[in-house]
Amino acid sequence: MAGTDSVSVFAEGTFEEQIQELVNYIVRNRSEEERGAFIRPFQDALKTEEGQKPIEEDEQRRKKIFGMALSEVKSLGDGTEREIEGFFNLIYSHLFTLHAPETPEAKQYLTSLLDTISSASSERPSIKYHILSNLFNAIPRTSPLRLAVYDTLLKIAVTNDDLEALRLSRTDVEKWLSEWDVSLEKKSEFLKSIVDAHEQSGQPAKAYEYSLSYVRSLPSTSSFAQEAAIEVIATAIRLPLIFDFDPLFKLDAVVAAQSNELFTLLQVFLNNGLAEFKAWENSHPDALEKYKLDRTQVERKIRLLTLASLAFTHVGYDLPYSKIAEALQVDSANVEKWAIDVIRAGLVWGKLSQTTQSLHITRATARTFEKEQWEVLEKRLVAWKSGLAGVLEVVANARRQGGHGQPQNTN
Repeated sequence: MAGTDSVSVFAEGTFEEQIQELVNYIVRNRSEEERGAFIRPFQDALKTEEGQKPIEEDEQRRKKIFGMALSEVKSLGDGTEREIEGFFNLIYSHLFTLHAPETPEAKQYLTSLLDTISSASSERPSIKYHILSNLFNAIPRTSPLRLAVYDTLLKIAVTNDDLEALRLSRTDVEKWLSEWDVSLEKKSEFLKSIVDAHEQSGQPAKAYEYSLSYVRSLPSTSSFAQEAAIEVIATAIRLPLIFDFDPLFKLDAVVAAQSNELFTLLQVFLNNGLAEFKAWENSHPDALEKYKLDRTQVERKIRLLTLASLAFTHVGYDLPYSKIAEALQVDSANVEKWAIDVIRAGLVWGKLSQTTQSLHITRATARTFEKEQWEVLEKRLVAWKSGLAGVLEVVANARRQGGHGQPQNTN
């Protein structure tokens, strides 16, 4: 769904013609007798009696007639997708022409429309996405009404197990939250609804990404923030493909939870290895079960991170199997398995050699980037600089020797 600014919907014809078009669509599949009875009150309301202002000059009468028409919209209708989309676009045009988005009337009408659209039976959920996306884009970008529309879109997508149809991105979400004139509490609720939507749709990794934004949006000392912080720590440890724990330490609510037992485990994941994990486990024997953490999975992640840290200090060099076995506390026969796993996880790049019983490291991911990592990087850059200087010297010598061997120009 597009996240553009509000768009204008231009409808042809006079107000009377447009209302007639709406009414005719609503009753298109009713009997002739029913159509006549339904249309008559609108025809009477549209007539300009003697002494009345013309309808184009009488805003109150236009509002009343539009309200009459809108109250009869109880489904998507029986048209084609193009007809349905045109029908609702015409409704939006009148709604926001007659009522400013910030007025109670606009909010009331919008709530009614959202209920109608979301509850309508349809074998084509795509049309709901289209007409709600059009409504979203017809609303000024700062209006809080956009929040209500997107909440409805989320619910429909989750119900239809079709969250990907929204093409939601964190960039869009951050942009909307910076624009909408809604309270911080409402923004947090919206982020939580996105987290829940991804969890219900079986996308835990994306739910985790939005969880970071959700926790960041909460007052760090609130009880909600503390609960959310603990849950996001547990989720990060629980998910098998999450290895970057540094962003968690940038969340005020997570830092405020440092007295919690999971915070100390999080520190192990960021900086330490298997020995520290086992010491933590001995000190908190019931914690893994309490937070629904599988010990085997937790230990696997610790080992992979330990190997990544070891590899980071050996970039450009061979890392002996014996060192890997010692760091991971595994048998030498299992080293290659762990080396393959860490490469598959995208934490280390390198080449195994059974001949030399080593892993040549070409690249490795640092668990955090602080003073120690900067020092390692500095040493590496100095070594590369020295190596390049040597290459340049060899090239310069070769050029000088080549120059001496050239024949003299006698002309």
